[in-house]
Amino acid sequence: MIMDKLAEAVAARGPVCVGLDTSPEYLPPSFGAGFEDPAEAVFQFNRRIVDATVQVCACYKLQIAYYEALGLSGMRAYAQTLQYVRARDRLAIADVKRGDIAATAGMYAAAHFSGDFEADFVTLSPYMGMDSIEPWLPWVREHDKGLFVLIRTSNPGATDIQYLEGQSGERVYTQVARRVADLGLPFVGEQGFSGVGGVVGCTHAEEARDLRALLSHTFFLVPGYGAQGGTARDTVPYFENGNGAVVNASRSILLAWRSDAGHDEEWRAAHFEECAAAEAQRMRDDIREALSREDA
Repeated sequence: MIMDKLAEAVAARGPVCVGLDTSPEYLPPSFGAGFEDPAEAVFQFNRRIVDATVQVCACYKLQIAYYEALGLSGMRAYAQTLQYVRARDRLAIADVKRGDIAATAGMYAAAHFSGDFEADFVTLSPYMGMDSIEPWLPWVREHDKGLFVLIRTSNPGATDIQYLEGQSGERVYTQVARRVADLGLPFVGEQGFSGVGGVVGCTHAEEARDLRALLSHTFFLVPGYGAQGGTARDTVPYFENGNGAVVNASRSILLAWRSDAGHDEEWRAAHFEECAAAEAQRMRDDIREALSREDA
């Protein structure tokens, strides 16, 4: 099962998920200037980032908006990046946050689990109702694909809906969490985690502990680390015995070449992938150390 593969990757290489949310503005000017098409520059930048970080991360996540914004050539870069990640025998998460129903959801599933845009996992929004998730489940069952369903996000507006309380006194995100867990029960693999995972933002430690206790079989995708303010210590409650979560970082890795104090700007621009790899390794080691302190 696909979530078994992700758990094995975390055990082998650590819990870092490298976010390839790549804007042309993130590329060193000296690198981007070598391409007429910004989208081609993005793909070649991604390829070098993947090659440099492949041994220190569990998976890669592509936020589709960054590629859609570049038009048709951007979507080609998106497809090429997905294919390159999977050709390197690494898992790819398509961060598409789809949330529609019935036949439309089924077509979205076909689009992102087969063909040019095939990924191993997708992110989904359940706030249109759990019937927006159900059309994706045959792909989990029959094609070894995985889902990460938004449960509780870390943006300020999360309180507008996710924190509303129902008649039982439970917040909406807790009720969503229970439903995600129920949907995932038929898909629990050998590593103890379901093919239906959850997205939980990297904030609010007490809430994280409650969610982890409630969702013992749910693998977490944890955004919010690094540029969004989350720290290694913040991620600890999301893990289950040192596994069961991947922590995403995008800008802090992609833009590490701008902040490497050990080299001058010319060197950093020419060796941006080495800066990215060093930051991904530092992040991995920091999370592992935080987890070890928690276990001590």
